[in-house]
Amino acid sequence: MDYKQTLNLPVTDFPMKANLPQKELDILAGWQEQDLYGKLTAAGAGKPRYILHDGPPYANGHIHIGHALNKILKDIILKSKRMTGHDAPYVPGWDCHGLPIELQVEKNLGSKKHEISKHQMRKQCREYAAKFVDIQRQEFERLGVLGQWDKPYLTMSFDYEGITARELARFAENGGLYKGKKPVHWCSSCVTALAEAEVEYADKVSPSIYVKFALQDDISAAVPALAGKKVSLVIWTTTPWTIPANLAIALHPELSYVALETGGEALVVAEGLKDAFQQATGVQGEVIATFGADLLYRKRCRHPFYDRDSIVLLGDHVTLEAGTGCVHTAPGHGQEDYELALKEGLDIYNPVDNRGRYIQSLEFFGGQFVFDANASVMEKLREVGALVGAGEVTHSYPHCWRCKKPIIFRATEQWFIGMEKNNLRQRSLEEINRVSWIPKWGQERIYGMIENRPDWCISRQRSWGVPITAFYCKSCGEILADGTVMHHVADLFMADGSDIWYEKEAAELLPAGTTCPACGKADFEKEMDILDVWFDSGVSHAAVMENRPELGSPANMYLEGSDQHRGWFHSSLLASVGTRGRAPYREVLTHGFVVDGSGRKMSKSVGNVVAPEEVIKKYGAEILRLWVAAQDYRDDIRISQEILTRLAEAYRRIRNTCRYLLGNLYDFDPATDMVPFAAMTELDRWALHQLELLKEKVLRAYDEYEFHILYHAVNGFCTVEMSAFYLDIIKERYTNRKDSPERRSAQTVMYLVLEALVKLMAPVLSFTTDEVWRYMPKQAEESVHLAAFPPLRPEWKDEALVERWEQIIRVRSDVAKALEQARVQKVIGHSLDAAVQLAAEPELLAFLREYADELATIFIVSKVELVTEIAGESMEAENVKGLRIGVGAAPGTKCERCWHYEEELGIDPEHPTLCAKCTAAVK
Repeated sequence: MDYKQTLNLPVTDFPMKANLPQKELDILAGWQEQDLYGKLTAAGAGKPRYILHDGPPYANGHIHIGHALNKILKDIILKSKRMTGHDAPYVPGWDCHGLPIELQVEKNLGSKKHEISKHQMRKQCREYAAKFVDIQRQEFERLGVLGQWDKPYLTMSFDYEGITARELARFAENGGLYKGKKPVHWCSSCVTALAEAEVEYADKVSPSIYVKFALQDDISAAVPALAGKKVSLVIWTTTPWTIPANLAIALHPELSYVALETGGEALVVAEGLKDAFQQATGVQGEVIATFGADLLYRKRCRHPFYDRDSIVLLGDHVTLEAGTGCVHTAPGHGQEDYELALKEGLDIYNPVDNRGRYIQSLEFFGGQFVFDANASVMEKLREVGALVGAGEVTHSYPHCWRCKKPIIFRATEQWFIGMEKNNLRQRSLEEINRVSWIPKWGQERIYGMIENRPDWCISRQRSWGVPITAFYCKSCGEILADGTVMHHVADLFMADGSDIWYEKEAAELLPAGTTCPACGKADFEKEMDILDVWFDSGVSHAAVMENRPELGSPANMYLEGSDQHRGWFHSSLLASVGTRGRAPYREVLTHGFVVDGSGRKMSKSVGNVVAPEEVIKKYGAEILRLWVAAQDYRDDIRISQEILTRLAEAYRRIRNTCRYLLGNLYDFDPATDMVPFAAMTELDRWALHQLELLKEKVLRAYDEYEFHILYHAVNGFCTVEMSAFYLDIIKERYTNRKDSPERRSAQTVMYLVLEALVKLMAPVLSFTTDEVWRYMPKQAEESVHLAAFPPLRPEWKDEALVERWEQIIRVRSDVAKALEQARVQKVIGHSLDAAVQLAAEPELLAFLREYADELATIFIVSKVELVTEIAGESMEAENVKGLRIGVGAAPGTKCERCWHYEEELGIDPEHPTLCAKCTAAVK
């Protein structure tokens, strides 16, 4: 008789090989066929709502690994919230306007870009964005992200454009919107102003020059040592090209300044920078006078090569960090220079055009590109004898986020939202303190940005975006940016989209009877600047959350990369506080950037880019999802082939644990075969205690967004508590009768473990858990994603029991080492070939005798004897003090069915090769 046929061995149709790249496609098709997201929506009706508002990725190109990280993190959170009893809708969105799309369309058009109208350009931009919305939608869905993919929000949709224009009207109504001339970040290559979030910083080598400005006014009455001497103030700058725009020199009102006598003249610098100045320039000289900055206030210096004065002013922005303490001031090319000029009534002078060239009328340098003009300006300074010293400096310099070229500060007429108007800055800072920031450092970071930022420049000199819905009177030039008029235009945009701004005349867009409030005329022209795309996405709280009945504002969470503290988090805060008086979010979670295995930034030129598509083709999206959960997203997140291979191994361990558990449940019906907790063996109750600890840890990790903790907890539980211990020991129960209490008790535990594991892992391993769910004993829910997390069962915890079993585990570990040594010495082969003797101190021996009948099963040997002394060879235990272990060959004969050695076989003549237990089982 083949007794192997009578063993209760695991049986399952659940495949060993995951074949994720193909299997996931089948599962995705099943989700769509069953309308899983629709069922989740229906199941959420009436439950507490949790809104994670999707920051819109740019509809420009295929998704990259950072996109995958972001979308999977959001999906994990939303799935976990649904499983904790929330209605958690997910409305994905796309940012569709802006410069990157417009530049790509221009590139595709080539020379034809000069032949098409703005309206035609916008049509092509709209088609380009729509194309990549569809591409990215499929790529995001492939990651297993559930959401309203059939109804996303698009910043270029008519209703969104209309609401964007309406939000601008709200700022006009409350006086927060104004047009003014002030310095802004300007990209001469892209020919547009840039927002703070569109500026990147990179090292740049710049000239470092010291220039003297001759003092025109005589101060010798106050400083006799300067009588009869030529006196000059020395400035330092790394932008020689701004010298033609100099109108003033700023000193700090509380600093002391010195006059250095050198070569018959006196050079004035800050006392605290004298030594550094002399070292940098080689200027020799003695201090002949020391005086306060107020002595020079409003005194006149002469511009080095133009026939105009440079006024000495006082400013708190002057520091002793570098330079001379005398700050070159060009109001048209710097924020602090601009503010000081406004305060002192100076002109905001800017001799640079849109393409970064000096205006043709500028003497000496007309038509030159400003960075190229650095050399020309320096040569002119040498020629007039004003260049005191020159060198080079490598420093962090602002660059355009799109074209990567250095930018300039340039005063132009732009539209702004005032930070002080309506107390926007202070109210925003107060709201920051009310929001929960994850990690905590996010609060300090955005607080500092809002605290120090200038007014928000919201105008762009491009075509593809929502127009700034202002008008100009053709007769007197009066600006018409009236709330009523702008709301009227917003209504038109809601119906027909913002393209009508370029299709219709001003009169067709204005309410009937509109006249100029200044001169009474009725002939207007349209503003042709568009809105900053950060304003577009920043008003999504109004255009999406307040505009969709399944959503609401404020959101529970915004979740994006750390760059969004000066991007979407920033603009959304200002847009919402400016019109609603509150932040649009309650929590903000920030993740780091994806880098390679060595911590280097991803770069095509370096060749270290990891594309989601390639990972999915090789491993499946499930491994990407596991990668997201396994990392501490608060720092930069590493990815490499080695990391993915390691995660694939961890995935296999988790999958195989589920497969093993499934295999043992082939004949188990939870409705009839469950064993009550009180009737279980100690080992089974120990396993449920461990399961309870896992549930507590994982549920807390979800609640606190600590996903790497849940990954390590689940991986460790499957590897250590289950595979290496519990499941290893209970294999012996395969030899029991199918309906024996011991076997049903183990099956009960395995069922409870599997059910909990699958539910706990569902937000992360969304494909695999749903696949396992279909093989499990019948569940009430159609999909694991419709189920709730397993409830906590504190009554399963028994600290005293666990403490006893920790001692048993330590003994088992020492026995395992002794068995391995015996195997190496050829004393035994399999562990069931062994008989073990344990000798210990009385207290330990008494403890082990309580488990005498179970020790052979726990150690997976045929026999265990507890003795006071071991006669033959033995080894001292490493983990348990006072324990000695002897290992020898098990006496008796090997049972053909269970492989245990027994001294009595064949009690029943019909089964001469079986032990007593197996004989009872087969009968």
